[in-house]
Amino acid sequence: MYKAVTRGISVTVTPRYMPEESSPEQGRYFFAYTVEIINTGLERVQLRARHWTITDEHGQVQEVRGAGVVGEEPILGPGESFSYTSGCPLPTPSGTMQGTYLMETAAGETFDADIPAFSLDIPRANRVLH
Repeated sequence: MYKAVTRGISVTVTPRYMPEESSPEQGRYFFAYTVEIINTGLERVQLRARHWTITDEHGQVQEVRGAGVVGEEPILGPGESFSYTSGCPLPTPSGTMQGTYLMETAAGETFDADIPAFSLDIPRANRVLH
């Protein structure tokens, strides 16, 4: 689990490898991640947009920008939370993701809430315990 807090907006991410949606022999590794956003601040905010930076293990970078998350622009009052699950295909067995959510206050002020950097890794089958 990975966590970042910006201006009272807590973002926690839990990634996992999805072998049933992956094809390693074809260079496709699929990861799902669940995000929980909690407003621990005192003002109401709305998530307006997302910006992701996805990096595979060879250093290839892909940027993703868009409105809201999973088709929604959730409004969070103080103490409220919103969770969703999404996914990311990679051409390599590991990589990283990080980014920001563009948040807007009731007064119309916008700010970026950090999404913590998190690791995407397949379970290593060749682990040996000593």
